[in-house]
Amino acid sequence: MLKDVSYRTAAKIAAVAVLTVALAATVRAADDATSNPMQAQIDHGKSTYAEKCSHCHGPNLMNSGTITPDLRVFPDDKTRFVTTVKNGKNNKMPPWGDILSDDQIGDLWAFISSRRKP
Repeated sequence: MLKDVSYRTAAKIAAVAVLTVALAATVRAADDATSNPMQAQIDHGKSTYAEKCSHCHGPNLMNSGTITPDLRVFPDDKTRFVTTVKNGKNNKMPPWGDILSDDQIGDLWAFISSRRKP
């Protein structure tokens, strides 16, 4: 009987600990996004890039040996970037306008702009 109570108590304490850590992480993420919305946008763009773009453009915004451009030197032209991502380019880059939302494309721009070479 006492062992049963101990296991239940330990399980409850573990559950509370997990929920506390999850809540703290959520609050910290919300604080980060609130205190620096640009960094949150860059982080989202980095994630989208890793998932959708890096297989062609390389993990570090460049993929030598392919026809893809070095995105670290992409011109500071958001309109051109958005148009290229949405519509594709020269039948070599597929259009992503039906796959990525405007917010995701904006996040990608924030990430790529943050990594631009001077």
